[in-house]
Amino acid sequence: KAQNSLFSCFWVRKEDPAQNKVSPAFSNPQNPSNFTHTQFSPSYSSSYFARSQYEEQWITTMASSDQTVLQFSPSSASLSAKVHPLVIFNICDCFVRRPDQAERIIGTLLGSVLPDGTVDVRNCYTVPHSESQDQVALDIDYHHNMLSSHQKVNPKEVIVGWFSTGFGVSGGSALIQEFYSRETSNPIHLTVDTGFQNGEASIKGFVSVHLSLGDQPLAAQFQEIPLDLRMVEAERVGFDMLKTTTVDKLPNDLEGMEASMEQLLALIDDVHKYVDDVVEGRLPQDNKTGRFIADTVATIPKLSPQAFDKLVNDGLQDQLLLLYLASLTRTQLSFAEKLNTAAQIL
Repeated sequence: KAQNSLFSCFWVRKEDPAQNKVSPAFSNPQNPSNFTHTQFSPSYSSSYFARSQYEEQWITTMASSDQTVLQFSPSSASLSAKVHPLVIFNICDCFVRRPDQAERIIGTLLGSVLPDGTVDVRNCYTVPHSESQDQVALDIDYHHNMLSSHQKVNPKEVIVGWFSTGFGVSGGSALIQEFYSRETSNPIHLTVDTGFQNGEASIKGFVSVHLSLGDQPLAAQFQEIPLDLRMVEAERVGFDMLKTTTVDKLPNDLEGMEASMEQLLALIDDVHKYVDDVVEGRLPQDNKTGRFIADTVATIPKLSPQAFDKLVNDGLQDQLLLLYLASLTRTQLSFAEKLNTAAQIL
């Protein structure tokens, strides 16, 4: 019976208490039994009891005033996070290319922690995994190899958490969160609803809040944190282009150059009209804008029309030469492959 005491209720994934351990690391993605899997199993004591229902455990903990106090340990480092659009696009692209038998994908989030505690998520990659009702298997070697490759290009990007597709937190998320807690302190969990259950792609961030009885950890729950979608100017250009209406086919190089030149001419006309309006007194003067226009014009080299045409023609000839050499290389490789096949037959 419950005495007049501190009363708290939470749930953890049902596991076998006899297997309170972490198996050694393996990396064979074809055999899930060779994956590293993490199992979370609380140690039973007289201070709380448990009952099973639909493969989950509801644990009711009661601690009286003369017993050990039940404590929540919230995460203080990951109070908020900002995510760049590249991360969301990578997650959606990997979800489209997932194996047929996979219900969701998971992966690692890369970025940095700002001085104010905000997590800046800049990149990500998927990690092969296998899930069952009571355990999760991750390809640890693949995860470490991908991390090493990313850090060769961007050494300042470190592990800040992990992501998964689906609506909200699932049952196996606690096991994966436990693994990433050993990779970094206070990892964030990013969820992307690729099923559009509410008519939109819901993107949420979570951190784990630990529950302990004295010095003994019991469980952890996910707490949602503020999430901000940020983009720099270069990312906004790509984002605006992706928001436009889909086309039947991708434009070739000449069509893309033509569209870029038309956009450039339109911008030049806008600047010319603005300068005329300022000179005629129809618009107020803005020294900052005028200085910016002057600096932009100063970066353009002064070339005569003949010199500009020669420069363009030289660049075009260089590109045609590269296309010819690439075609010649493909022909030689195809010819060598046919000769090798004929030699093996003879």
